Amino acid sequence: MNKVLFFAHLRDEAGHESVEIEAAGKTVAELKEIISEKYQVQKLDNSMTAINEEFSSNEEVIKDGDTIAFIPPVSGG
Repeated sequence: MNKVLFFAHLRDEAGHESVEIEAAGKTVAELKEIISEKYQVQKLDNSMTAINEEFSSNEEVIKDGDTIAFIPPVSGG
């Protein structure tokens, strides 16, 4: 199993701070599609993804026990 964390407005869209999902063997891009469909989370393509607190690409393959975080772009001044 894998823990998926949502930050900022993504948390509100998902309705959860985190969820447990079986994502081992899937790429980050595949997980984004699953999350979008299952939890109605939009704009994941614009979000940064971290696996075990290290930024990762859409092609990275998720391993069992990894923690995946979706972090939306932040603006400020």
